Amino acid sequence: MNKRRLSESPEPHERPAKRLEIETTGSQPEESSVSSTSLAYPSLHSSTSLRPVPFQQPSSLLTFSYNPQRVMEFTNSALRYYIDPPPGADLRYGYERWIKRPEEKSRLDGLLRAIERIMEKADTSMGPGSGKKWLRDIAVVTWRGVMTKILTAPYEERDGCEFNAMCVNGTIYLEEHLTDARLAEKEDIAPRHRQQTYYGYSFESWCTSSRPGIPEQIDGHPRGWGGDVDTNVQWCSVIKTKLGDNRLVVGGEVDCVRGEYQGRTDKLVELKTSMSIRGPEDEARFEKKLLKFYMQSFLLGVPEIVVGFRTPAGRLTTTQVFKTIEIPRLVRGKPGAWDPQICLSWGQHFLSTLKSVLSSQAASSESASTPRVWRVSLRPRDGVTITPLDADGVKEVQGGEDRVGFLPKWYYDLVSRPLSSSSSPVVTAPESPRRRDDTTLRAQQASHHGWNI
Repeated sequence: MNKRRLSESPEPHERPAKRLEIETTGSQPEESSVSSTSLAYPSLHSSTSLRPVPFQQPSSLLTFSYNPQRVMEFTNSALRYYIDPPPGADLRYGYERWIKRPEEKSRLDGLLRAIERIMEKADTSMGPGSGKKWLRDIAVVTWRGVMTKILTAPYEERDGCEFNAMCVNGTIYLEEHLTDARLAEKEDIAPRHRQQTYYGYSFESWCTSSRPGIPEQIDGHPRGWGGDVDTNVQWCSVIKTKLGDNRLVVGGEVDCVRGEYQGRTDKLVELKTSMSIRGPEDEARFEKKLLKFYMQSFLLGVPEIVVGFRTPAGRLTTTQVFKTIEIPRLVRGKPGAWDPQICLSWGQHFLSTLKSVLSSQAASSESASTPRVWRVSLRPRDGVTITPLDADGVKEVQGGEDRVGFLPKWYYDLVSRPLSSSSSPVVTAPESPRRRDDTTLRAQQASHHGWNI
């Protein structure tokens, strides 16, 4: 149960669109020919002139779990089922027993293990080399949180962030960059902030059970309490989707499912908490939070979000179910409203620019022993910079671990090896481990036009 607290930001600030600016960095003499790219955010009032960017409805590739010992398992052992929480539930309950996983670097390792498994399944079912050919058709591999921050960046007013980026055989890998100082800062939070963070985890426990439709009854605990919070335990989904002409593989935690889980995204449920709405100002703040609520669920194909509204002291007042595809309509036309088309258009432009920059540099340095590592900085209201790291920067990213850039060496060795000439023809992305008949698959592909937003 890993719930990140969403901050409330001031009103969006309109900014004019700017041209792409290219600057030259001089971090190392031998890298003087490598450029740093600056990219401005779009105007927040440009949606009427935007061409809609297609977004393919996400489809599941596989799921996996982390157990209490933080061991990754290709099982659904951490899967939870949604139940209605008891009225007036105390979100402070169990706080003193909370097992909180220490803050750590946001590595891609778990997602890469999942990709390795997907490739193995493709090789087994469609012939050796099929998995690697599938991967080379993927533009971006990253966690859901990274894509959420990228897509919502035009509306972000306060919190900047940084990512590390690498391009290997045409696929871009993105991980969030957190320095040791930033990790220490995230770990050392004030008691009040820590308790408010816990309310989100507690809400998940009150809303989930180990069996569909049946509230938990654990000895020594109130009926409906799903179990003490341990943030080592997670259930994650890996999906494939497409934004514009960029194919994405995205992984992220899923809170629970509604009813029986059949291996698809249509049963997934996201759980969120927010302060009870007491007036117009609270309503406006909540509608801003809805952008991140929406984008997080939209990216993984989660069809519904259950929001628990609470008092400042952590008492649950009401719950409300939001259909993900309907959320943009709730804010449309209101002062300061956000527009998902601006986010998707920006995301397509950003990814295409990033791909162009990294791919061109990779092509110009094919003789290099390892791919270059880049730092992508998102600055609120200002824009994005894409900068190559020098040797010291790469060493800091590796953190003393056995890595090529930020990718684990075992994975880099796996995907960087050349394809065998005897490999089977190029294949489309493998579906989830549950096989479907060809007629159903062709019908789904032919009728698939993405989510209606």
